[in-house]
Amino acid sequence: MKFFAREQAPAADCGMIFRFEKFSLDTQRRELRGADELVPVEPQVFDLLEYLVRNRERVVSKDDIIAAVWRGRVVSESTLTSRINSVRSALRDSGRVQRLVKTMRHKGLRFVGTVTEAGGEREGPAPSAKLLPVQVPADRPSIVVLPFANLSGDPAQDYFADGMVEDITLSLGRLPWLFVIASASAFTYRNRDIDVRRIGTELGVRYVLQGSVRKDRSRVRIVVHLTDASNGRQLFGERFEGKLDDVFSTQDRVATQLIAAIAPALRSKEVDRARRKPTSNLTAYDLFMRAMPLRRDNPAQNEESLRLLYQAIELDPSFSTAYGLAAWCHEIQAVFGWQARSETRVREGLRLARLAAEIGEDDPDALWMAGLTITTLAGELERGVALIDRSLAINPNSARAWWASGVARTYVGETKAALAHFARSRQLNPLDTAAYAYWTAIATTHFFAGNYGAAHDALAKALLDWPDAPTALRLNAAVCSLLERDEEARGCAQRLRALIPDTTIETTRAHFEPFTGPRVLQALLHGLRQAGLPDGATHQAKVTRLRSV
Repeated sequence: MKFFAREQAPAADCGMIFRFEKFSLDTQRRELRGADELVPVEPQVFDLLEYLVRNRERVVSKDDIIAAVWRGRVVSESTLTSRINSVRSALRDSGRVQRLVKTMRHKGLRFVGTVTEAGGEREGPAPSAKLLPVQVPADRPSIVVLPFANLSGDPAQDYFADGMVEDITLSLGRLPWLFVIASASAFTYRNRDIDVRRIGTELGVRYVLQGSVRKDRSRVRIVVHLTDASNGRQLFGERFEGKLDDVFSTQDRVATQLIAAIAPALRSKEVDRARRKPTSNLTAYDLFMRAMPLRRDNPAQNEESLRLLYQAIELDPSFSTAYGLAAWCHEIQAVFGWQARSETRVREGLRLARLAAEIGEDDPDALWMAGLTITTLAGELERGVALIDRSLAINPNSARAWWASGVARTYVGETKAALAHFARSRQLNPLDTAAYAYWTAIATTHFFAGNYGAAHDALAKALLDWPDAPTALRLNAAVCSLLERDEEARGCAQRLRALIPDTTIETTRAHFEPFTGPRVLQALLHGLRQAGLPDGATHQAKVTRLRSV
């Protein structure tokens, strides 16, 4: 559960200025400055940084932090992790480098930078708190969530509207491909005339999210609009109406639903933008966006994605999400049977996945893609599940991560959890353009549980979305055989062989052995053999489970 509070941590007896590296932390003005610029930070992030700096001589535990910054209130692990990541981001630090904020395993955190202190009194006027657009990366989409208008007619309800802005800003900030202006900066636009184009120029952002809140005793209505700041064109609008029960749970619920709708709209807009740019001007990020089709349904498209992603990685070797997507492309090749499962290709997919997990330890997209790849290519089920769980802890609003979690939990035999996670994925992305993947995953879960009738029903929906989906055709051939629907089974096997002539019993065994138990594998291969799939070459050895780092 998350809590919204505008109050600040207790102030010290007098203001102090703490200097470290190129930064200065002014506790009286509550400002963090770089070499010659103001670094926007949210109030709680400032409180956390100040607490770490003041207590730099010791390791502070999570309980210490919660007591000081949240006044002992209950906060979620993901909220605390997000605030720590925001501190590091403001200081150009990271969980991998830990140059200034170091994690002491099982102990807590410690600020390890060299600090000098000065009193809070200053001569002359205070420097202007200007926001510098150069802080916003030019090669990434950027957004600001402006203060929501309170239409309730009661100024005392401003806190609820502000809470929605904080929650939405925090949730958007979990998306690794999106740069989000801190809400502390956004609140400077409260009660000002809104010119979206001017705000875009002042803050250097591409997108502006505006909204309004109308709240009465028992109900709430929230309306949001997403606008392209370059031309003032509205890209997206959404309205939420519901019963107001607990204030904080309502904020959480609304924020989750809005992010589930806003993120795909932003992603789609960015893909279109990247594809319109001349190839000679592409940056690593644009190459990455070009490698992201809305659905992946042919091998040539997958190979082109890999080509673009390798270019992006060459331009930016720290681009963790590009490593993750490239690893997933290799995993897709194996799952669909587009490429033979060679040791070389498996090693390359795992190399990329392990780099994605190492470099992107705070990157939720990199983590779930790495986890899924490690699960299916190496059969390392526990490690794969752990990586996907870490992704969801960072960004619980990722439909793809919930889908990947369902897939991984299917393989470890957690049928109930898998189906619940698929349902969560569908709730977050009800208009999924790759519905076949959703329904095939559900069918696979039912198949692993021995529920062949339910698997057949789900596969019918998958094949309705994409009649030539190799994964759905393969599973349906086996399911229909086991249900004695022999004609349908043979038809699926023939279509699969027409699409991928090299598909045999042995290539299927090679793919499924790393993560499938003997009972399920035997049922699958028996069904496919009954459907007419040929045995193929003799299986010489079991697939090597590549666990080396």
